[in-house]
Amino acid sequence: MSTATERLLTAPRGSRGRRPRDAGAESEPKRLIHFGHWWWALPAIVLMVGAVYLSTATGAFYAFTDWKGLGSFDIVGFDNFARIFKDPKMITALVNTLLLAAGFVVGTNVVGMSLALALNRTVRSRLVLRALLFMPVILSPLAVSYLWRFIFEYDGPLNGLLAGLGLSDWQRTWLADPTWSLWVVLFVMLWQASGIAMVIYIAGLAGVPEEIEEAAALDGAGAWTRFWRVIVPSVRSSIVIALTLTTIQGLRTFDQIIALTGGGPAGATETMATQVWKQAFVNNSFGYGAAIALVLTLIILVFAVAQQAAGRERARGM
Repeated sequence: MSTATERLLTAPRGSRGRRPRDAGAESEPKRLIHFGHWWWALPAIVLMVGAVYLSTATGAFYAFTDWKGLGSFDIVGFDNFARIFKDPKMITALVNTLLLAAGFVVGTNVVGMSLALALNRTVRSRLVLRALLFMPVILSPLAVSYLWRFIFEYDGPLNGLLAGLGLSDWQRTWLADPTWSLWVVLFVMLWQASGIAMVIYIAGLAGVPEEIEEAAALDGAGAWTRFWRVIVPSVRSSIVIALTLTTIQGLRTFDQIIALTGGGPAGATETMATQVWKQAFVNNSFGYGAAIALVLTLIILVFAVAQQAAGRERARGM
């Protein structure tokens, strides 16, 4: 790139396209925070502590017990956690959780970024298209999953369409096939959640000045070079936010699996989240279910913190 493009890229974002302030102008008075009015936030603080932190701490305590949901219990230490990593079903659930999360993070962000770039500035009907593509996000995951379950049934519209096109060999029992069921769940998740990533990236692209892209194009930079050298550094904060949100959502997937497959066939779509529900509320092994939930919480926390740390390090290196 030329020196002009590099100057535009390295200039502080707040100074791009703005007129310099008058040196003699007085600075605006800063508003001081009156800590004497902190009690206005007290109801929200109490609600947050009671509904989130205390309930989480209580669940973490039961993870070290053999409580069945009713009656007395005994402290069993780390026996529940040892049981998790000795149970083949739980290992399968852990692997499925990580596979779904990885596919969900990659797929959602790739599709979301592609849609954001396509609907950023040039398309005239972009506002309508954005609304239509975002609409699945606001729908109930259970309602969406039951709709797709009807589509993927053996005698459903998808296999009917394949038969009508002369592709009977492609017909599958999609939801009862151990090979395809996990991919069906992932597809439904991507279909519903890609819109939220699109909105995050559109918000980030709105802060990328057009003159930077135009300068890079005049310097001979191709579409991929402009994307990697101009757009990605400018929307790095949006990327971190989208990656963090999709990672958390992917690791705790529950509604789609329960509605589509119920964890089957033969445990092919079981995840940590579905096992929490089955162990605690179906098998009445609340202590074991709480231990699974605590492990899942720690996994989500590790991934979220790691992504935030990686985003800060990259931002400092720019």
